[in-house]
Amino acid sequence: MKTRVNQIELNGLTFQYRESGEPSAPPIVALHALGKSAESWDQVAAVLGEKYHVLALDQRGHGGSARTSTYTFELMCDDLLHFVNAMDLGRFTLIGHSMGGTVSYLFSEAFPSRIDRLIVEDTPPPPFPDKQIEVPSKPSDPLPFDWLVVPSIIRQLNEPNPEWWARLTDISMPTLIIGGGSSSHVPQSKLQEVSELIPNCELVTIEDAGHYVHDANLPAFLAAVKSFLHS
Repeated sequence: MKTRVNQIELNGLTFQYRESGEPSAPPIVALHALGKSAESWDQVAAVLGEKYHVLALDQRGHGGSARTSTYTFELMCDDLLHFVNAMDLGRFTLIGHSMGGTVSYLFSEAFPSRIDRLIVEDTPPPPFPDKQIEVPSKPSDPLPFDWLVVPSIIRQLNEPNPEWWARLTDISMPTLIIGGGSSSHVPQSKLQEVSELIPNCELVTIEDAGHYVHDANLPAFLAAVKSFLHS
């Protein structure tokens, strides 16, 4: 399954995305984690691309997409809306990991009629009252993404909009949350809480996979996703 790399102009900014599968197949849009890029979905897309049209977007500040002066979950949500409109996707399956998972929750709350199915990998939306996250110091090595994203996103995690959590009940489409188990830094009890708030939600835990579930245990991740998509 060959991956095609494309660029597109959205709202005056250049974005890069990776495409697998036939354009006539049912669409899946994939959003990566903080500091990653669309390439992190390549192994997943190679398999899902056999039956689906998989579009993995480099979110702003990451991969081949524009570096901007501002980064927020809301702006990433807007980017996604511009992207799916430009790609002429009426309804689609949305899959998001970590930061991309939070963007996926917000998008699904705001535009539930656009989403066929929602899959979120190992993240609840903020807020979950825990200790404040400290902004790490910038690494001295060159980074494959814009460092400005880190303090911006951490600020939002530390001071989240309470509506993000309150509106989980608005997520009406079938939803799958995949947790990485006790080896993840994400409290799995929070994933359980989210799964109970979303009306039609299934929680699958892949023990010992940690936060990067689809890297640590690709076969189990794909088995959960395929089972959910075919149900």
